[in-house]
Amino acid sequence: MKIGLFFGSFNPIHIGHMAIANYVVSFTDINQVWFVVSPHNPLKEKKSLLPDVQRLRLVREAIAGDTRYKASNIEFNLTQPSYTINTLAYLQEKYPAEKFVLIIGSDNLQTFHKWKNYEQIIKQYELYVYPRPGFDGSELKNHPNVKWTQAPLMDISSTFIRDAIRSKKNINQYLPEGVRSYISEMKFYEK
Repeated sequence: MKIGLFFGSFNPIHIGHMAIANYVVSFTDINQVWFVVSPHNPLKEKKSLLPDVQRLRLVREAIAGDTRYKASNIEFNLTQPSYTINTLAYLQEKYPAEKFVLIIGSDNLQTFHKWKNYEQIIKQYELYVYPRPGFDGSELKNHPNVKWTQAPLMDISSTFIRDAIRSKKNINQYLPEGVRSYISEMKFYEK
């Protein structure tokens, strides 16, 4: 089975994430998408994150009942900060029969050279790249392991969602129902 690893803070997960995941399982050869909730992206500040278990719960709410997706806390037990190369090695050892690929945005492809051991990652794993506004690639865009998708271009970010909640804006159409309910119940991002 080909499993697409969609790494992210998911702070919170939103319809943009879900649209990308739906696209890759519906229109590519990826069989399942694992949302890998990252406790700490080395390129982001940790202080703005909800606790790991809360972000994992939001992902579980978003994918409830859909077997094409899996919420993964695999990085919670690995050394911090999280490095993709370490997670991939762990997953390959734990699930040797599976073929793992990465799902990343074109913004991440542009900074991919900053990732720990990026040469090893791109040599051993395919990268399925979805478009992000203002980012059309990098020197790696024509690498044989880079697969460009035609996923819909969506300019929605978790920062936008958090800011909208703080400003008491209506975000009903931007979040899956279970995610919206849980955020409202827990009063996340209101301050």
